[in-house]
Amino acid sequence: MTSFAAPESIAAHARRFYAEGETPAPPRPAATVLLLRPDPSRRSGFEVYMIRRAVGMTFGGMYAFPGGSVDPGDSEIRLDWSGPDSAGWGDRLGLAAEAAQAVVCAAAREIFEEAGVLLAGPHPEAVVGDVSGEEWERARQALVNRRTGFADLLRDCRLTLRSDLLLAWSRWITPEVEPRRFDTYFFVALLPAGQRPRDVSGEADHTTWIRPADALARTEAGEISMLPPTMITLAEIAACPDLAAVPAAAAGRNPAEPILPRIELAGDLATARIHLD
Repeated sequence: MTSFAAPESIAAHARRFYAEGETPAPPRPAATVLLLRPDPSRRSGFEVYMIRRAVGMTFGGMYAFPGGSVDPGDSEIRLDWSGPDSAGWGDRLGLAAEAAQAVVCAAAREIFEEAGVLLAGPHPEAVVGDVSGEEWERARQALVNRRTGFADLLRDCRLTLRSDLLLAWSRWITPEVEPRRFDTYFFVALLPAGQRPRDVSGEADHTTWIRPADALARTEAGEISMLPPTMITLAEIAACPDLAAVPAAAAGRNPAEPILPRIELAGDLATARIHLD
């Protein structure tokens, strides 16, 4: 059993939840993506792209990975698709085919909305290059403001969604004491050549590329804050010696099995106990 001291906001939720005998809120399906790239300052190793959630957002002030909730349109869209079909993704994620498609589409949509990275190409073996120009930014803004849908954007640009570029890693469910809960699937993806994440999300107030081990060291030193799912995932990915080892590591994992942290109160403090079975 691994334990973490809970942030005060979570401790407060736990005290209120247990005192008032509340019923857990249903978790909303969500997806998040660890974007990885070779470490440009070294001959080996890699970095991960992280954002700091803006104050006022859910889990504000915490460092995390780009991602967000599944939208209703993510399960309804029909588009050109490369990689495992929805049934194949369903087998991998432990979901019905339609729900699996929604999670995968949410992962691809969210990293385009939040980081300006597009996992799509003109045919199943290609990926678009730089998508930071004005025309692409107008398309991204239209997606963020829901003036267009993700499938419509890809269809208008004659692009195929590269679901094969996403590697399923894990699944975390927000503790029952939280008023807003998420059932989040974590994915890993290598940054496509020619693309670069951009600080375009109004949900973040800082972004950075950082080596996973360095991020963990800064967290331990109290310089930055992360929730347990982020820390655990960084430790897991840091165990890969290089990017070439990541696909094999992902293939050996079971992303369908949920990890549900439990919050236990001890006096006026709350301790989050994370079970990693």
